[in-house]
Amino acid sequence: MAILHRNNESAHLDRAAGVWDATATHHTPLEDVQGVLCGVLLTGLAIALYQQVGMLTGGIAGLALVVHYITAVDTGVLFWVLNAPFYVLAVLRMGWAFTVKTFGAITLLSALLIYQPALIQLAELDPAYAAFTGGLLVGMGLLALFRHRASLGGVGILALFLQDRFGWRPGIVQLVIDLSIFAFGAFVVAPEQLLWSVLSALVLNVFLVINHRLDRYIAR
Repeated sequence: MAILHRNNESAHLDRAAGVWDATATHHTPLEDVQGVLCGVLLTGLAIALYQQVGMLTGGIAGLALVVHYITAVDTGVLFWVLNAPFYVLAVLRMGWAFTVKTFGAITLLSALLIYQPALIQLAELDPAYAAFTGGLLVGMGLLALFRHRASLGGVGILALFLQDRFGWRPGIVQLVIDLSIFAFGAFVVAPEQLLWSVLSALVLNVFLVINHRLDRYIAR
């Protein structure tokens, strides 16, 4: 009986330790933390570039920028508040693990956007550079989050929920919402900034189309 007990205890410890073992299809918690942190830092830097030149982006981050330009309320606060209603949908559609990591990513990015002005200050920035580099940074940030089964919430979660409920195609839903944000933003930012914003969104989506392929990366 003592031997059986020791074997069971050993098996239990092995299973517990296995949580920290990376495989071809599994990330450890430490890998998830660094992946989420990387995605948040890259996205935060892109938003700093956008804000410096008065540009927009898609999704909840874009909506937060639009409201920020109108009200001067901190972008980080707006980003967190605007994402709050989508957590229920995230639990229903994606499960608790995805929701917890997404909540962490959103909270970290919100905090970063609040305190980032004290950490980085940009004197001059060409809009073309902000558009191309910002699009690539957001693309890399989202890719890091996607590969660790997390997101920055909002539009993507809603698109997946509407797919389940009504059979609507997520890509179309996300495109319509992003175009609506840009249309609303046309009343807030100058035409030149709006055009650079659209170009940046194009760079972002082309990057994701090329690099976000499940047949090349299957770990979770």
